Parts: sequence; structure tokens; C-alpha cells
Amino acid sequence: MEKILEVKNLTKKFRHIAVNNISFDVEKGNVYGLLGPNGSGKSTTFGMLLSTINPTSGSWKWFGKEGTDTDTLKKIGAIIEQPNFYPYLSAEKNLEIVAEIKGVPKARIDEVLHVVKLLDRKKDAFRTYSLGMKQRLSIASALLANPEVLILDEPTNGLDPEGIIQIREIINQIAKSGTTIIVASHLLDEIEKICSHVIVLKHGTAIYSGSVDAMSNTKGFFELKAGNSSELMSVLQSFGIFSSVKERENLVVAQIAEDISASELNRKLFEKGISLSHLQKKKESLETQFLELVKQNNL
Repeated sequence: MEKILEVKNLTKKFRHIAVNNISFDVEKGNVYGLLGPNGSGKSTTFGMLLSTINPTSGSWKWFGKEGTDTDTLKKIGAIIEQPNFYPYLSAEKNLEIVAEIKGVPKARIDEVLHVVKLLDRKKDAFRTYSLGMKQRLSIASALLANPEVLILDEPTNGLDPEGIIQIREIINQIAKSGTTIIVASHLLDEIEKICSHVIVLKHGTAIYSGSVDAMSNTKGFFELKAGNSSELMSVLQSFGIFSSVKERENLVVAQIAEDISASELNRKLFEKGISLSHLQKKKESLETQFLELVKQNNL
């Protein structure tokens, strides 16, 4: 895969270390999550990558080119802070001003408003918009120049559940068009739903960088139920392919050590005379994996 961004040993020190020697790559066409609590270094990282904050040390490349120059910025649409839209102007008029500044044809305005589901409200004044609509207009503004990369810093912050779902759907739609997206968030659930890859930050240190699916070293677990739980647990343990077999909330939970499909496990149990009333293979949630990472890194 083509690398859009390569970050090497990036560090920023204020009175404290805000970003501590982080390295990661971003490949084209994926949705990356920069995950961490407030104060973990997400916004500072974005600031350095967009050349609004000078790094203490380290380097990065956008599109194979060192640093971030004017030509590079033209390929990036970023929402780091709330844009200063004029409250008494319509969404359309506000985007016309942005289009003129960016040298973008005004024909793009209806296109981006359609993407963020605001086309039918384009004549309405910005001041009449809800917080979620304002955030969606910000995304439209960032999309005007048809960027190759879209950077969003906490795009669902402060939104109600409906607004969060709308932003999530828009991000997924933009990603399907081939745009590479980097989203900073402290919300584990949101990162899990929209991102293919994640960089986990804690106290400015990257404790994981890779695919969401590979974040956990475990192969997942099975939830099972049968007429005789004790017999089921005994047979599962005899297979030697589970690291643990426990009973939890009327279900038997078998942690997988050697991968096996649900259908194969069902067949093996049936051969042992056990008929299942419930069988489901699951992966640990991102929250579980995140907490395990924090524990492993003593952070």
C-alpha cells in the first residue's frame, strides 16, 4: 500500500513532554484513529504535522516529501478548530467565501453539501444550525478542495447520539470514495466503528500502531450453552485448544488459543454427544484491548 504519511520519532516538549518519540505510518485509502484521552498529545501531533506547531525533534513525510509545505497543505483538508463562519450568512454564502480563498470552483459547493446532508438547508443562516449541522458544514468546508487526506480532531465532541451517528455515516461515505482519513478521538466506541487502523496514545507515548483487528494478541473467544454446562466445560478443556474455559452469566466462555471455526467446534462437540443451544465466536471489544494495552505498558 502507498504510504500517505510517515512519522519518525516525533517529539514535542513544552514544560512537559506532550508528544514522546512517536512513530507511525498512514497508508492510502484507510481510516486511521488517533486514540487517547484528553491531554494525550493528539492535537499537538496534528499541529506538528500541519506545521502550526514546531517539533522539538523527529521528522515526517507527506506523500514521500519531507515536512509540510504549501503544496502539501493543498492536498489536506483539516478541521482542528471550529471554522469562523459568518453567523448571519447562509451555508452556501459561507462556503462561497471559503471556495474563493481556496481557489475552488463554486460548483463544488452543492457537491460537498450533498455529502454532509445539508443541501436542503444551504440557504439557511449558519446561526440557525444545530451543533451537529455546524460540524457537518465544517467537514463540507474541508472537502471543498477535494483533498487526498481529511484530518478531523474530535469531530463528534459535544454531539448528541443522533449527531454522532450522522458524522459517523458521513466519515464512512467519504472513506468509500478513497479519501484517506485521520480522526482523533477519546471515544473508543467511535474509533471501533469507523476506523480500520488505530494509533493509541497515552501521556504522549504511542503504545500501539496497527490495524484495529490486530490490536489484540488474542484470537477471540466462544460463548456456548448446552444442557449440561459442567460436561460442556470438561469436553472443551479436553480439546487442548483453549487457554481458559469459564462459566459466566449462564454461558460458557472459552478463550481461543488455537484458532478454530464455529462450525468445526460445533461438529467436534456433536461428535462428543453435546448439542449446543448457543454458539457465538467473538473478539474482545476495543475498550477491553485498550485497557489491556495500558496495563501492559504500565501507564
